Amino acid sequence: MKIAVTTTGSSLDDQVEVRFGRSPYYLFIDTETMEFEAVQNPNVAAGGGAGIQSAQLMSEHGVQYVLTGNCGPNASQVFGAAGIQVIVGVSGTVRQAVEQFKAGVFTASNQPNVASHFGMGGGMGGGRGMGGGRGMGGGRGMGMGQPGAPVDFAPQGTTTKEEELAELKNQTRILQEQLKQLERQISSVDKKKDN
Repeated sequence: MKIAVTTTGSSLDDQVEVRFGRSPYYLFIDTETMEFEAVQNPNVAAGGGAGIQSAQLMSEHGVQYVLTGNCGPNASQVFGAAGIQVIVGVSGTVRQAVEQFKAGVFTASNQPNVASHFGMGGGMGGGRGMGGGRGMGGGRGMGMGQPGAPVDFAPQGTTTKEEELAELKNQTRILQEQLKQLERQISSVDKKKDN
């Protein structure tokens, strides 16, 4: 099976990147053989549309699953249209993520877990975004905050209370799914530790 993993570098031992659309690299991996192709993300510095363009790149490479830290609504729509499953909240090295994927630890989500323009300068919700030091020009942080960390949604423009409530409920559901994934990961590690 062919999957893609967002990553900070070009090897299986690099860390999973928390952002999908602005990930520095994508590793396209054959889960049977662990052979992979590292592709530098051509959309990292895009002014807008990085998630959409990067999701289209996944489709062009014929992947069935994408493993990443976070995925926004625009990329999520492209994935849905292309029939690509997305797994969010992934962390650790790419090798560890692929092994956990093969072990069935993760559950795909067909919903975004962050708002549009996640990972662009300034952070979300008053600066509580995923920033932190390794900037790549243009004020775009490449921080290594907590993968899958909850994002404060500061609704932009004229959002009704009903829309805000629906978004908060959606975020709660996504966080509950991420909690279940983490609990499965802990259980898997505990089992390995006991053996």
